[in-house]
Order: sequence, then structure tokens, then C-alpha cells
Amino acid sequence: MSKTLLTFPKGGVHPRESKELTEHLPIETLPIPEEVEILLSQHFGVPCEPLVKKKDAVTEGDMIGEVKVGLGAAIHASVSGKIKNFTTSANPVSISSPSIAIETDTGAKPRGHTPCAWKDLSRGEILEKIKKAGIVGIGGAGFPTHVKLSPPPEANVDILILNGAECEPYLTTDHRLMLERPEEIIEGAKIILTLLGIQDCRIGIEANKADAAEAMNKASQAAVSNGFRISIDPLEVKYPQGSEKQLIESITGRRVPGFGLPFDVGAIVQNVGTARAIYEAVVLDKPLYEKVITISGRGIERPANLLVRVGTKLSDIVSFLGGTRPDLAKVVMGGPMMGFAVPTLDIPITKTTSGVAFLTDDEIDTTPHSPCIRCGWCIEACPMGLSPNEIGIYVEGGRAEETSQFGLFECFECGCCAYTCPAKRPLVQFIRLAKMKARK
Repeated sequence: MSKTLLTFPKGGVHPRESKELTEHLPIETLPIPEEVEILLSQHFGVPCEPLVKKKDAVTEGDMIGEVKVGLGAAIHASVSGKIKNFTTSANPVSISSPSIAIETDTGAKPRGHTPCAWKDLSRGEILEKIKKAGIVGIGGAGFPTHVKLSPPPEANVDILILNGAECEPYLTTDHRLMLERPEEIIEGAKIILTLLGIQDCRIGIEANKADAAEAMNKASQAAVSNGFRISIDPLEVKYPQGSEKQLIESITGRRVPGFGLPFDVGAIVQNVGTARAIYEAVVLDKPLYEKVITISGRGIERPANLLVRVGTKLSDIVSFLGGTRPDLAKVVMGGPMMGFAVPTLDIPITKTTSGVAFLTDDEIDTTPHSPCIRCGWCIEACPMGLSPNEIGIYVEGGRAEETSQFGLFECFECGCCAYTCPAKRPLVQFIRLAKMKARK
């Protein structure tokens, strides 16, 4: 494995990692809650249409919602039990979303999964299994995986990149999966390579996860057969190393054009957790209804890496971990750079929840923001080479609709600009507001 640390050339920051709270904690399984709330929209696209009625009995893994027209991914019952109600649940991104509440049957037996010989399946059969399992991008915005793995023929894809960077502070989910389930991730990679009809897979892992890189390298060496070429690329510790476009440039040197997609430069990127979910879907016929998340921060009594059922409420997780501490100041779904602060613990875990940070006053900055001082630090930090300062000034001036000239829609809201701003300006919030008004 090369000792040269790879990185992207433009921008980036080095926030405090705070991964020591959970990086050495093995994954543990959260007991099944008495009730779950399954959001009908856990993906990029249109919400699912329910396939069940009130009081229907469901079994763990049953499909309970699907998208019949448009872009989306199916949802499944994460527990066995009875449909209690059709309700509305809190959502960290859209405030609230329609959901299906399931009352758990505590006496139900766990669902069994028998491995199949996936190499005997056709590409069409593999893709259909992924689609039926409702798999979405676990490490990002939840784009349906079966769509992402169906690039147009003219794309000429020649490389698969697995994202094991996990550059967001506090989060250690991917780290633990690579340590504890490397063979399953590699098998998922082989399935994707077979589906795409290519041989090359590069796995990007930041240098602060040397033990995970070693485990993945060992598993990849044992799996190199049938023409597959799988290698580990050590990455410089720099945020946002795990962003799709930055990761592609770090590993291949190829730059995705503005408003372009990875397949425009011959690449497909998948999170390591998504690769494992693909393994479970194709080999075990297991839909995506549970996932590993990190619960961290100094405001929770006991940090942990937990395997939880989708739809589990945050309040149930907090109770299991001993509650919150008196100095808790903020709860963030996701990491502190790209996550969303939430006002309640009555909020369910979704397929795209990577973790939850319980932050104290010592871990957050509540300094009031001031006007832009024109220092240019946000421009230097922006990995996309945009002008966040101008977007913020225009938004404050009531001219949000005019900000596309500064690269508004190329911004993926990584937060580097806000992190580095000495005036503490909420630049990401300005950008989100500008996008909303510009779309209108």
C-alpha cells in the first residue's frame, strides 16, 4: 500500500476530530423498541406510497411502501408487529414527514437470512435485488442506489471508488464497519464491479484510520480473484475528503466538471456502508431496515456505535445510553459540519442517519455573527472554488435570487466557509435560503 497521502488540491479545513469518544467502541445492538416510526421519504426523490393499512400485521423486512412513479426507494418494516397508525414524524431536514407507526410484537422471532450464490445471478437480477431492498446512499443525500448503479452506456465507467474517508468530526460508523465487517464490504464491492462490468475498485480511507485500512487491505487481498483489482488508497486527513467530487479528484486526479456527475469522468462512488448493504441485499435477501450509527458528543452519558432499526426514536436510544448530561447544549443529527440541529428527541432514525452528536457548550460556538469583513477566508476554504461571502451579502440584502452567479447550485453545503469565518457568519444557512428562493 502506498505511503503517499492523497488529497484534493483546492480548499478544505481541519476541524477538531473528536473521534476518540467512539472510535475504539465495538458496534453493539440496540434492543428493539416498543414502537417505530418509518418515514415515507428517506431518499432523494418522491415519497413512498403505503402498501399497508391500519391494523395490518407485518413481519420484519416486509415492504410497506414503494415509489410507483418517479425517483425513489422502497421502505420496509424494521420490526414485526402491527400497523398502529399513519402519522407525521419530526424530520431534521423538512421539519416533518408522513410516516407509518408500527407497534412491535415482542414475541416475534428474528428474521433468518440464508446466503445465496450471487455469482450465478445475472446483472439484471442483481440490480433488481438492490432495488427491492430499498438501498440508498447511506453516507449522503440518500440517492437510490439502483439508479446510481445504472449509468448511461455512453458514460464509459471504468472505476469504482468506495468512500471510507469518514471525514466528518465525531462520526466513527464507517471506521467500525471497516474494522468489524471488512469481508462483507469487499464482497459488496465485488458485486458492484460485476454489475458494472468493470474490474478496478479503489477504497479511500483517511490516514487517521490506519487499523481500518489494514483490515480492509487484508480482506481485499484475500478477495482479489476472478480479475478484480481492489486496492486501498490512504488519504490525507482533511475535511471534506469524503465528498464525492473531492474524493474522485484525490484518488484519480479526474475533476468532475461543474454541474457534472461522477460518471462523466468514468467513476462511480459508493460509501463503504452502502457496499455492505448491497452485500446483505444480494447475498442474504435482506432489505435496508437497520443500520449502524454513531452516538457521540460530551452531552450524552455513554457514547456508542449502535446497530439500530430504522424508525427507532432518538428518545429510545438516549434512554438505552443512560440519558443526557446537564450541560447538553445542542443535538445534531449527522455530524457537526453538515448535520442539522434538532429541537426534540421525538425523531426517528432513517436510512441516511449517520450519527447523532450531543454537544455541550464547550463543543459549540454560540458567538453572535457580525457583518462580512472581506477577509476572503471562506473563498480559500471552499473546496469548490465558490464565493460564499457574496452569497451571504446578497441574501442579507434581499437579493437571494441573484446568487447563482457565485456558484450557488454547485455548493454541497460542506460548511467549510462557516467554519473558517472569523465573523461567525451562518454562511451555510444563507446558502440554503438562497437556494430555496432561487428555485421559487
